[in-house]
Amino acid sequence: MDEEKKPASRIKKEQTVAQLREKLSRAKTVVLADQSGLSVSKIGELKKKLKGVDAEILVAKNTLLKIAAREAGYEVPDETLVGPTAALFAYDDEVAPLRELSTFAKENEKPSVKVGFLGKTLLSVERIAQLGRLPSKEVLHRRVVGSLYSPLYGVVSVLNANLKNLVYALDQIKASKVS
Repeated sequence: MDEEKKPASRIKKEQTVAQLREKLSRAKTVVLADQSGLSVSKIGELKKKLKGVDAEILVAKNTLLKIAAREAGYEVPDETLVGPTAALFAYDDEVAPLRELSTFAKENEKPSVKVGFLGKTLLSVERIAQLGRLPSKEVLHRRVVGSLYSPLYGVVSVLNANLKNLVYALDQIKASKVS
């Protein structure tokens, strides 16, 4: 069918599918959530928080989301694409947007997560919650550096103590020979 002969609604749907497919292809993490009961202002608040961690959320028709997901290589369980669905796309950090979503959901009791993907690997609601509780990359890096630094600091302290003891013993020997 030529572009000119297609109804405007079909063209709009094809554009939406293409947009969703592009977002799914770019995203490192994808979460589908039931956004029913969230006001427009609350969704706007969540969008603003997610934008700060290089992620976005948008409401999509389940049928269009299913088509885009299939075309992008995602296997979305049919039972999750029921009711109003919001799709969260995390582009840079895989975990920070999940932390933002988790914090927001605790404060507002919504949205409720249906399913998620890390890469194209299906994640359960429980696994998404676990990932949302992980500390940031910076905190994890500091912990690793700290755990590597602590034993080294201990070794340096022991070596310094031995050197101090040696110097003290030599001073004692010197003092005993002088007297």
